[in-house]
Amino acid sequence: MATRTHPQTPETIHPSRPSAALEEIGLHNLGRVYADLVTPALYEQVIRRREGILSHMGPLVVRTGHHTGRSANDKFIVDDEVTHDKVWWGKVNRPFDAQRFDALYRRIGAYLQGQDVYVQDLFACADPAYRLRVRVITETAWHSLFARTLFLGPESADLAGFRPDYTLVHAPHFHALPEIDATNSETFIILNFARRLVIIGGTSYAGEIKKSVFTTLNFLLPQRGVLSMHCSANVGSGGDVALFFGLSGTGKTTLSADPERALVGDDEHGWSDDGVFNFEGGCYAKVIRLSASAEPDIFACTRRFGTILENVATDAINRQLDLDDDSLTENTRAAYPISHLANVVPNGCAGHPLHIVFLSADAFGVLPPISRLTPAQAMYYFISGYTAKLGGTEKGLGKEPQATFSTCFGAPFMALHPTVYANLLAERIRRHQVEVWLVNTGWGGGAYGVGRRIAIAHTRAMIKAALSGQLAKVPTGPHPVFQVAVPRSCPGVPTEILNPRATWTDPAGYDESARALAGRFRDNFVQFADSVSKEVAKAGPIA
Repeated sequence: MATRTHPQTPETIHPSRPSAALEEIGLHNLGRVYADLVTPALYEQVIRRREGILSHMGPLVVRTGHHTGRSANDKFIVDDEVTHDKVWWGKVNRPFDAQRFDALYRRIGAYLQGQDVYVQDLFACADPAYRLRVRVITETAWHSLFARTLFLGPESADLAGFRPDYTLVHAPHFHALPEIDATNSETFIILNFARRLVIIGGTSYAGEIKKSVFTTLNFLLPQRGVLSMHCSANVGSGGDVALFFGLSGTGKTTLSADPERALVGDDEHGWSDDGVFNFEGGCYAKVIRLSASAEPDIFACTRRFGTILENVATDAINRQLDLDDDSLTENTRAAYPISHLANVVPNGCAGHPLHIVFLSADAFGVLPPISRLTPAQAMYYFISGYTAKLGGTEKGLGKEPQATFSTCFGAPFMALHPTVYANLLAERIRRHQVEVWLVNTGWGGGAYGVGRRIAIAHTRAMIKAALSGQLAKVPTGPHPVFQVAVPRSCPGVPTEILNPRATWTDPAGYDESARALAGRFRDNFVQFADSVSKEVAKAGPIA
């Protein structure tokens, strides 16, 4: 029988949580079971097992190997009585046979026999009314530290008798056999809602752990009337809440870490009848070419004990970091406790938002830097979820930008039909009279490779003006293609950059690029046209 060790004295059996709990879910004959090790103890394990190295000022630096981003084509949901009539089946949510799942899980159990494993009992959701108890079991110490960092840690009293609502078994060094296991490749991320079990294998990219729990919440919470959102959130000194929706690389983490506003969370939230709440207890920031001057708070976290740096270049001799080095991936990451930041909301809960910001890193350089949306336009752009991705955040992306439409700004994680989330958002926007803004954090003056990325300082100034109410008083004009209301001026921002066409040296080229992007919007939205009102369907750009 496996030995379950106490967090502080690894040679003793944990008295209140025997390893029989793991045997109940089919994990037998394990080696040592390290239960709820604290951060310093996990550091010792990581270094002793040579899973990572200690860098300058104390962060751990780890490598994820072949997979430096999510494996979107390797994620499945088991099709059963719980999910069959609820999940939005298709390219994103692909069905997996229940019996195949059971067989693959038995093979994982056989693989783990005799091996040491690390267990963390954690919470997701800061609001106790919606709290999810999650047990993360992994074969590596650094992934256990990642889970402990990203999710919410229970108090000692909560650990006694802890019974998980969902269990995640993470075996990154186990590789599936597609011809036997019916997976897409040797990598797999499979959610089984009937068994309340998630299995991950064949990839060491830690983001799969985080996003599997997020997908689980996106399935469960809307069925309880809570809008689950791929967004960051912060609060002003007057208690005004703002949400920032956006995909990886759009600035969601950077822009919400505002020294003048307290951070609720950087990536995942719920919106209930009582307000918004963070799903997590940590942040997972993209750090490639991070600037100490433009992003001082996040930069400081890359120099702190308790931070995990994924695929960040490090000098082997003096252990200094090079955040500009993208030789391993563009998707370098830092995972750190939210408490590393100075200005946060300690309990992870806040009131109802007054402002919503949709962030799109438009690499084609045609979207206005900021514009105001009508309620119908808010639904259109929310369902569309546009950005332009560059290489790194997902396996298979090249160097050239790709127009990406990710429903609800998080399609890979949305288990239900997009209209479920859109209708919940529309209802809350109406009820709380929320202002909605579309912000381009991408390029101006031309497309990627020709123009320049919009300065973070200008984007911050525009968002500050929007959240303070200043932009609501500024005259606007409709964009001729995207129909959104573009401010004529903005405090702290050069007037000429507000009109993207005027920043191009080739206005005719701008018009052509804008119409081309509008056509992509139109083609993408065809799949949703029958599920929304005529007003929403007509709220998009004119191709």
